[in-house]
Amino acid sequence: MALFANQYRTHDVGLLLLRVGIGTMFTMHGYPKLFSGPEAWAQLGGVMKLVGLDFAPVFWGFLAAVAETVGGQLLALGLFFRVACALLLGTMIMATVMHVSTSADFQGYSHALESAFLFLGLLFAGPGKYSIDQLLFPAPRRLY
Repeated sequence: MALFANQYRTHDVGLLLLRVGIGTMFTMHGYPKLFSGPEAWAQLGGVMKLVGLDFAPVFWGFLAAVAETVGGQLLALGLFFRVACALLLGTMIMATVMHVSTSADFQGYSHALESAFLFLGLLFAGPGKYSIDQLLFPAPRRLY
């Protein structure tokens, strides 16, 4: 198992920088959506029709706005990290679907798709040792 051991001493600092930077940006990106109200949430949530969910667009739009705003904050803090990554991943997948469905070119959907890959990778990598999750839910010690 030593073959797969983390040999990079700055690994956790890198995860911290990614978490805080991306989390802050998504919080700032989602904040206006969260406080824009039910009409904007309905428009945002209407994207779910593209995957066959044509009910409760206000709920879906509100959930996307919460995922970006609160999920971004949780990401930055490293709190409930994998849940936040999963919600942000779902939101970015739907953003990609929406852009592709409108015949947007690569420039139109690349940011959402790149973000989806980022959140998928972070979902697997975890928050690192400089996170609130590490304080609240420390990983068990490895015996090797």
